[in-house]
Amino acid sequence: MPALKIHPYRDDLAQAFHDINAQWIGAMYTLEQTDRDVLENPRARIIDRGGDILFVEAEGLGIVGACALQKTGEDQFELTKMGVLEAARGRKVGEFLLHAIITRAEELGAKRLYLLSNQKSAAAIHLYEKAGFVHDAGIMAEFGARYARCNVAMVYRTA
Repeated sequence: MPALKIHPYRDDLAQAFHDINAQWIGAMYTLEQTDRDVLENPRARIIDRGGDILFVEAEGLGIVGACALQKTGEDQFELTKMGVLEAARGRKVGEFLLHAIITRAEELGAKRLYLLSNQKSAAAIHLYEKAGFVHDAGIMAEFGARYARCNVAMVYRTA
């Protein structure tokens, strides 16, 4: 297993953020306008609005994963655009990245951390559940309409 390292957002990594996420979204779903807006403008849509993006580097493979925290309200963030390149799957990259992004959300003062997904992403949903996310109908009602593909909404429970 290659060593994994977290990197904070830098403008020179914006293309990696786009490509990693466009790969998995395009393979499983249709890239929606909401996806394009965030992936093509990560600084304006995430960073400048008080969110963050983390990247995972795998030794010998380079940047293989990315995940964003999009600020959607005071003390509230959406965990979004979490992807791992197909070539790096099965190496616990997603789990490593998920724990790092939860820690980063706590550092940013998140009192509410949620995500939107789809039942087709069963492996990701299992990973989220294992990390402490629970299914939440309120999150679905409040934010689910952002994506046509969304049929799963979860919120992070700290205890």
